[in-house]
Amino acid sequence: MDVMKTLFLNPPSYEDFDGGAGSRYQATREVWSFWYPTWLAYPAGMIPGARLLDAPPHGYDLKRTVAEAKKYDFVVLHTSTPSLRMDARTAEAIKAANPDCIIAFVGGHPTAQPEETLKISSAIDIAGRREFDHSMAEVAQGWDWSKVGGISYRRNGAIHHNPDRAQLTNEELDKLPFVTEVYARDLDYLKYNSPYCQYPYVSMYTGRGCPARCTFCLWPQVTQGHRYRVRSPENVYEEVAAMKSKFPKMKELFFDDDTFTADPGRARKIAQLLKPLGITWSTNSRANVDYETLKVLKDGGLRLFVVGYESGNDQILKNIKKGVRLDRARRFTRDCHEVGILIHGTFILGLPGETRETIQETMRFAREMDCETIQVSLASPYPGTELYDYVVKNGYLAVDPLLDESGYQKCTITYPGLSNDEIYGAVERFYHSFYFRPRYIFKAVRKMMSSRQECKRLLKEGGQFLSTMRQRRAQTASAEQLSA
Repeated sequence: MDVMKTLFLNPPSYEDFDGGAGSRYQATREVWSFWYPTWLAYPAGMIPGARLLDAPPHGYDLKRTVAEAKKYDFVVLHTSTPSLRMDARTAEAIKAANPDCIIAFVGGHPTAQPEETLKISSAIDIAGRREFDHSMAEVAQGWDWSKVGGISYRRNGAIHHNPDRAQLTNEELDKLPFVTEVYARDLDYLKYNSPYCQYPYVSMYTGRGCPARCTFCLWPQVTQGHRYRVRSPENVYEEVAAMKSKFPKMKELFFDDDTFTADPGRARKIAQLLKPLGITWSTNSRANVDYETLKVLKDGGLRLFVVGYESGNDQILKNIKKGVRLDRARRFTRDCHEVGILIHGTFILGLPGETRETIQETMRFAREMDCETIQVSLASPYPGTELYDYVVKNGYLAVDPLLDESGYQKCTITYPGLSNDEIYGAVERFYHSFYFRPRYIFKAVRKMMSSRQECKRLLKEGGQFLSTMRQRRAQTASAEQLSA
């Protein structure tokens, strides 16, 4: 069977926009970072002759991207809610250069709103829903589209929606190609950076889905599901063991599973297998891991957890179905500090129940946790999530779309007594209250004195962060002038 010449494309985007094929949070970044396009890498490894092109980190603008994409019969483009309009224009430019090219859009937005995705531009032929690995492979192999599960498509002016595909099982996940082989073939790993990982880093998944029920989280609700399906520890070890030869300068591996520690026994087994390799690694975790598991993970090479604390108010945590109370998060954090595991804490402003007082509570809680670094995000109601349904039902959606045409992120939620502008302005105050404490400044200076490389990195990221905050203030002032 002939296979179409296929390109998997993470398209050019807004400057400093962090909403690509591997990004967990679609927004303008504070410091330089690029996430690996892991979801595209899986099917790119399944189709003979396919290529993965990650345009933003590799410096491909629209013109250069179109010049490359027009050579292909089938282009699979990863999109997001904020970037949908811009990505549609990219598809139109590719179609204009090669009218016979078939273009599929994949990602959270095509899953949640496949009909809207197809209607936004006639250049889009297919919307791949949920886990699209095998769907895209079957299209590339020339299957009749009506027989391909998990896609919506346009044919003869009509839109058709095929039934969803079954989620991949544990056994099927073990049979997927290793994404790190596709990275080594098609990407330059030195162009990727995570602000909380040691540079250079490489990321991969050991499983899909998350058992947590957080109402705001896009991936489990829309694409991956709430059942944590996993690769065997031996399969994970096999991929990791081969990475040193592929990425000789790699200093850290990041397991990007939504909640790597959801199965503590399996997490311990992986850590024990990795220990002889001497690889430093980090991962995502909920704030509820037991002390004994923490010790085993640390002994096996774990350096840092990314922990979604979200809020310092128990009622807000209840509202969003977080499933972890503040007292449990406090105990977990104390245990991590004792064992020597660093934490990058993430917080969200504007969740249901937010007030001026709860924002202050969360700021105090963040200082109490004393994480290594933090990220403060705006609650973003992506289609397909419970948060989206909640804000639409109650009339709290203040702004649509989530970004303006320059890529500037907006706060899209407003509550009685708390406006979207107030929530937006609190982000900078939050960062200031955490990073400009004498305790934190002293710790940062001590780190800078311990290593010239660390000093250079912190100074660079600090400059980028301050520049972003200045841009935010300028955007806020401009918005206020327009509304005056």
